[in-house]
Amino acid sequence: MDRITLGNDEFEGQNNAYVLLDEDRDDLALLDTGLSMPSIREDLRTGLERRGYGFADVDEIVLTHHHIDHAGLAGEIQAESDATVYVHEADAPLVAGAQETIDTVERQRRKRLESWGVPADAIDQLETFFENSQYARGEPADVTPITDGDILEVGGWHLETIHTPGHAAGLCSFDVLERPDSAAVDEAFVGDTVLPTYTPNVGGADVRIDRPLATYLESLERLVDRGYDRFWPGHRDPIETPRERVKTIVDHHHERTDRVLAILREHGPCDPWTVSEHLFGDLSGVHVMHGPGEAFAHLDQLHQDGRLEREDGVYHLLADDRDGRAPSCRR
Repeated sequence: MDRITLGNDEFEGQNNAYVLLDEDRDDLALLDTGLSMPSIREDLRTGLERRGYGFADVDEIVLTHHHIDHAGLAGEIQAESDATVYVHEADAPLVAGAQETIDTVERQRRKRLESWGVPADAIDQLETFFENSQYARGEPADVTPITDGDILEVGGWHLETIHTPGHAAGLCSFDVLERPDSAAVDEAFVGDTVLPTYTPNVGGADVRIDRPLATYLESLERLVDRGYDRFWPGHRDPIETPRERVKTIVDHHHERTDRVLAILREHGPCDPWTVSEHLFGDLSGVHVMHGPGEAFAHLDQLHQDGRLEREDGVYHLLADDRDGRAPSCRR
């Protein structure tokens, strides 16, 4: 596997761009591109030049999802190379820069933040953060939408599209069906579905997803059921024990659910923002969205499971799940 490690610290940091190459057919593809930032652009250009290529030589770009640390340079590379850009149909309008879709998502995000009980000043801080991050979004791309089960032939590789939403509505993993060197390894590119050192955010990273925690856990189960030997994630190093890593992530979410229940038992009915304060403390930057979003994902799942009641955005323990009635911490 040939990957270019990008040196960014923004968002989750240390993104990977994967180089898929069939030298016999002179076919070059990139899987993810990184942020549209000078330092990242230079990392990617240098990485390709060391392999004897440039942006103009890229024939295809496969995006795991629309987040700008994965898709930011896609439009710029396409402008130089006329590369085909593949992304799941749920994320395609965002990568294409469809203003109506972008506006709808922004309205939905603000509505969610307000429903989670996020204070107005924190919402304003978050909006300022997003405005200041627009430079890294990059140019829109002319996209080719894909969906679950689609087979892509890119860079001499045959990849099966596996829709694995949770962190993002259009997040996809890609099963390596065939590669030019004929290596016999069951492996997949997993984007941000499974990461090696921490758990990807669910609930806040993409507000378009209903039942975000259940959706994410179903995606993890789907990957585990395929029995891979190796995952190639969107950040940091390869995952050589996929089943064990997924189990660790699932256990983490079970532990967080228990902690959310403990917070409600100790402090009484809470909105997601208050629960996130107990979970994570003070929040800034993108975490103003990720923190309450994560809390919401767990509260929502507990509500769906019939363990909590919800009234005006505030979650209450059912009577048989309380250790006495604690005072409310509703704002």
